[in-house]
Amino acid sequence: MPQDRPPLALAIENYLASRPWAARWLERAAGRRYRLAVFPDRQEPVVVIAHRGRNPARMEQVARAVEQDWAETPRHCHDAYEDILAHAPGLIVVQLRRKNVCGCLGHRHVIVKEIPFSEPHDAFGDAAVGEMDIAFDRVESWLAQPLMDTALDTQFIAGSRRKEFHEQQLRFRLLSILLHETHHMVAPEATEDVVRGRSLTFYRDALANYVEIARASLSLTIDRSFSRLGKE
Repeated sequence: MPQDRPPLALAIENYLASRPWAARWLERAAGRRYRLAVFPDRQEPVVVIAHRGRNPARMEQVARAVEQDWAETPRHCHDAYEDILAHAPGLIVVQLRRKNVCGCLGHRHVIVKEIPFSEPHDAFGDAAVGEMDIAFDRVESWLAQPLMDTALDTQFIAGSRRKEFHEQQLRFRLLSILLHETHHMVAPEATEDVVRGRSLTFYRDALANYVEIARASLSLTIDRSFSRLGKE
């Protein structure tokens, strides 16, 4: 996380590090890890990524989506979520899971269950706490926009940058789901069609912008994966 992180993020980081040694040891023994991420254009919400497992790289994918990929999306993508993020809980806990029994990509939790954040604490200040889960394996195999995703994958298949493209796709999916569930937190009365429509539009426009920039880059035009774009 950047050194000039917001006060709330710093307070949460200090809180996690100052809890009793036994509690932290038990979390480590269980493979529980926490990673903080903050949108680069705002102080809040602070996102706490909670993950249990031996693959911390998954936490980094979510963190990079928030800290870097958000900044590289078009202005109108930001505008679409300005009201949502402005009214979101100051602290959003994301339980990163492999999968959900129900098969869903994620859920908004009505009650915060992650133990370090389930009770009020001075470190939170006046910030409200919200919680969601995201099923990483499910997201990884999900076609957010089937026609678009399949077409772009076909165009990238012959080039050396296909792996990079898939990683970017995944991060945009993760980011769109995080925004989707945050929308549910802020507007629980909103219908699923409305919430889904906004998050899928975000994904589509963010990915299209990424491809457009890649295509325009002189260093990439010699790569077959990009030179084929627009010809099929």
